[in-house]
Amino acid sequence: MSFDEYDELDEFELEPDSWEELERVEKTAFIAALVRQGESDAETRDTLKEMERLADTAGIQILGSYTQKRNAPERSTFFGKGFLEEISHRMQQAQAELLIVNEELSPVQGRNMEKSFGIKVIDRTEVILSIFHEHAKTKEAKLQVGLAELEYQLPRLKRLWGHFDKERGGARGAGGSAARGMGEKQIEIDKRLIKTNIRKINNAIARITSQKETQRKQREKSKKVCLVGYTNAGKSTLFNRLTQAGVLVEDRLFATLDSTSRQLKLSTGNPIVISDTVGFISKLPHHLVASFKATLMEVQDADLLLHMVDVADDRFEYYIQEVNSVLTQIKAIDIPQIMVFNKIDNLNDQLLSLLVRRYPEGAFISASMDRNIDTLLAKVEAQVMGNQTIKLLLPYDKTALASKLHEIAVIITEEYLEDGIHLEVQIGKDDVYLVKEYMV
Repeated sequence: MSFDEYDELDEFELEPDSWEELERVEKTAFIAALVRQGESDAETRDTLKEMERLADTAGIQILGSYTQKRNAPERSTFFGKGFLEEISHRMQQAQAELLIVNEELSPVQGRNMEKSFGIKVIDRTEVILSIFHEHAKTKEAKLQVGLAELEYQLPRLKRLWGHFDKERGGARGAGGSAARGMGEKQIEIDKRLIKTNIRKINNAIARITSQKETQRKQREKSKKVCLVGYTNAGKSTLFNRLTQAGVLVEDRLFATLDSTSRQLKLSTGNPIVISDTVGFISKLPHHLVASFKATLMEVQDADLLLHMVDVADDRFEYYIQEVNSVLTQIKAIDIPQIMVFNKIDNLNDQLLSLLVRRYPEGAFISASMDRNIDTLLAKVEAQVMGNQTIKLLLPYDKTALASKLHEIAVIITEEYLEDGIHLEVQIGKDDVYLVKEYMV
């Protein structure tokens, strides 16, 4: 494996072969997972189902799933010896080419599993990285994914290059001392190259972050709303409904990696900036979150978060917790949220009624069917603009102000009577000063 250097910083470009280890030809796999004490059968089933979806998105066919009940991973091989022997045997019978472990393995665990049991092993993080690698289209996303990939590779080089020393049969030097193997030498070369590339990418991302900060200051007068949520919750579908942006929508995990922002005019005429973001997922690799700090700035800088939830998924409450965990990690948990329960078209009326009573402050919508979008926008407007409903009596010499109100407020009622213009309006808190003296 070679790690070519990246182009100059102003190019923000990655070499196409920078993550060869994930460009796999294997298409069949088993999944293996630990089941810890207190974990229910339903939780285990849902966890394995999500791993299957990740594998499918990565182009891997799952031939079987297996679990071992164990409170803590085996230090050297993650699973117990007997379990791995049985898995290895079954993989040979089914001609499965990969074992996918539904957690992140340490470099030692992955190396020992492959060496001792003769199977090729990848972990959950590697599958997620391969999906991100495939879906990264813009220079910014490629840089961020490339950084996460290199940081994942760095401690695992011994596993990748160990076969060279094995082939040399432990050759010894002229003086009888052990000679350094080809793999060992290559590891040192690759470590230097990877560290150099990590530094270059970090510098490039820092420049992008600086540019985003400049853009943020230029538009800081605009209120900012950001869509967040578990992957495949429907964020991009809603974003397209609101802005006609044409963002890619797929029924696959991590269809969106890049943050996309558009201006959206509210009913009062006030513009806001709304942004779509990468979806979150449980056990999201820590270094992947760190790598996407330029994209996640959109979340940290928001005045309001629309927390999208696939309410038709039985585990939606667990996903809410996972998203809030990531928001805590990126220091965005204190930003006001509106819970947006999406895909209500997949619920029966009785269940929907129960959920509405349980989450009275939430917005219940179907982005794909265009249901209750106006209700959601009203909530957004009330939260962001601090809308107030007030009654006014304008003298007839203030008809210009009445016309202005048609641009900046929602007119509920308007009557021209003998003593003046009677209005009931919904108006943002920042505009109340215009009509304060005419309030009744």
